[in-house]
Amino acid sequence: MNFVRVALDVPLPTLFDYSATAVTADDVGRRVLVPFGKKIAVGIIMEVTSSTALAPQRVRRVLSVQRDVAPLPADILKLLRFCGDYYHHPLGEAVLNALPTRLRRRQLLKLDTDKAYRLTAAGRDIDPATLPPRAKIKRELLGLLSAASDSLDEARLCAIAPRARAALKVMADLGWIEQCVRAPGSQSAAIPETCVASGPELTDEQRATVESVRNAGSGFAPWLLLGVTGSGKTEVYLRLIADILARGRQALLLVPEINLTPQLEAQVRTRFPGTTIASLHSGLNESERLHGWLAAQSGAAGVVLGTRLAIFTPLPNLGLIIVDEEHDASFKQMDGLRYSARDLALMRAKERAIPILLGSATPALETFHKAATGSYRTLLLTHPVNAMPADIEYVDTRQAPLIDGLSQELLKAINATLKRGEQSMVFINRRGYAPVLICRSCNWTADCHRCSAKLVLHAEGRSLRCHHCGHQEAIPAACPQCGNHDLLPLGQGTQRIESALARTFPAARILRVDRDSTRRKHAWQDMRRQIHAQEIDILVGTQILAKGHDFPQLNLVGVINADSSLYSTDFRASERLFARLTQVAGRAGRGATRGRVLIQTEFPQHPLYQALRRHDYPAYAQELLAERKQAGFPPFVYQAVLRAEASQIAAALDFLARAAQLAAEFDNAVTIYDPVPANLTRLAGLERAQLTVQAHSRAALQKFLRAWRERLDASGERKVRWALDVDPLEL
Repeated sequence: MNFVRVALDVPLPTLFDYSATAVTADDVGRRVLVPFGKKIAVGIIMEVTSSTALAPQRVRRVLSVQRDVAPLPADILKLLRFCGDYYHHPLGEAVLNALPTRLRRRQLLKLDTDKAYRLTAAGRDIDPATLPPRAKIKRELLGLLSAASDSLDEARLCAIAPRARAALKVMADLGWIEQCVRAPGSQSAAIPETCVASGPELTDEQRATVESVRNAGSGFAPWLLLGVTGSGKTEVYLRLIADILARGRQALLLVPEINLTPQLEAQVRTRFPGTTIASLHSGLNESERLHGWLAAQSGAAGVVLGTRLAIFTPLPNLGLIIVDEEHDASFKQMDGLRYSARDLALMRAKERAIPILLGSATPALETFHKAATGSYRTLLLTHPVNAMPADIEYVDTRQAPLIDGLSQELLKAINATLKRGEQSMVFINRRGYAPVLICRSCNWTADCHRCSAKLVLHAEGRSLRCHHCGHQEAIPAACPQCGNHDLLPLGQGTQRIESALARTFPAARILRVDRDSTRRKHAWQDMRRQIHAQEIDILVGTQILAKGHDFPQLNLVGVINADSSLYSTDFRASERLFARLTQVAGRAGRGATRGRVLIQTEFPQHPLYQALRRHDYPAYAQELLAERKQAGFPPFVYQAVLRAEASQIAAALDFLARAAQLAAEFDNAVTIYDPVPANLTRLAGLERAQLTVQAHSRAALQKFLRAWRERLDASGERKVRWALDVDPLEL
């Protein structure tokens, strides 16, 4: 009889031993059903051994081994072990949460492995080029089926896009395709050799960049692609992916936001029409994500495009990893397992001995420092492709009066842009109508009773909403404190700017793009189609609009309320502001006309704004690095934060004080700071506090954290919920 060590989705830092028959080392990585307490739990076999340290009467038996899908490969299990160890998170939770939801359930999967489709006579008579532009999935399915000598698996066809299954049903109803059933175990007709559509001619800089990576040889090689906005980083990605596919290997392309995925996915599918592309992100339903994951795991998917969770996707033939917009904070998980997908991508590339490309116009200072000191190789794209850098100008709001947050200079620029038949964008990184509702008589403000935050006024539905916990309530008819009926909105959000622009330009077609307006599935795709079809004159939006989108007719960008980040207590605030403004400015002038950017500010001479006008991020990054080194901040030190939350702030602070006493007992080179309340002290009814520790050596910090974590686990704390955040992005 063998024993297995099983990872379970429980908040305990241990594996669990069970006895099992007919289990071998080949079953490591498989799902199992095991008794856990009074329940039956799904786990993953991490080890198979011939003995256990438990007493025989305490060892329970495995109920079943799930062999419906292939086991997790050794490299993914190793990555997950590293993840649990480095971020000091229970291994079982890390392992199970890396799986698609369907694989965390007790039921076996019923995969349609023998179902296939082939073209009918009517389908063979259809020219895919005659289909409407929006029928991209149908065109791709027709192309694949036409190229195949026989039928193709349903699973393989469905892997090309999340909505492929629905498209197959429509095509079958139209009589273009018919379903057929193969004998069990038969294989699909082979898809032809990788087909690569022609792309634009490379610039000299792009060509040199691609050749540098090609000529570097095999093995682990971290590259920083520092390319200004519009310089064609995506084209470099596509050329390198083509090289990988030609060698029969797979590429993993990570992006920070779901909203970036459809546009980039369309580009990848267009360039590689004969390649299965798996898209993995939280916007997919369970079945869509499962099919993409299985296509990647089987090796059928040549390219995997996804957000941070895609870093854990099994890829047997992985040959290249690309992290687009590597500086983006979205790559860091902010709760649960607080991992950085960018850092894990570097770890995975090193373990697989493959190149990794980190792309950004404004790389994180940690990445920039690595490149400056020679740890990463640097590739430069200094000129936009077929465009000039946008002209950046400043409107001094100390002298220019604002109407609903808009200056006369910005309104005149929008009017001139409308007359030329071009598009404008007004960027304000705050959704809702106004961030504060205030009573002028007694200075009462609408606060969230569950969070240390103001309720945001929303015009739609006439409600007050908390953007932190989701609490919502009606706008009061009068001040709850003094009874005054004159309650006024203070400040601006996207809805208020939209209303002001609609009053000023009644004939203009205005589109608001923020988390509220894009909540519906596929809403953002529909909006992008409207923008590209020139059905929109003025865009109003948050950072959803800022990242990676190419709108050829957009030639004016106005920025409102940028100063709020200049003097933040967060030492990363200026770095993030520069990145955000660079991205926003990059939306202007992507076509033949040079773009114009107007930034409303009270501090036009601030060094950040002056560097932004020069489009000189490297110089500003060097200034920030000098400040960080003098102040003793990352990347010159390594940090971790112990976060605690409880029903009372005193309980959280008391726990952290005791944790600091435990930390002080260790003989180490770690600096321990005093416990303090979190910036947002109350969130969703719980009071939050934190304790920061830092060291000049990553190894010293990790050694300390392992010992400290053991003592904290042994303390048996029950009234306070706590977690360690290693390499935090927010303090």
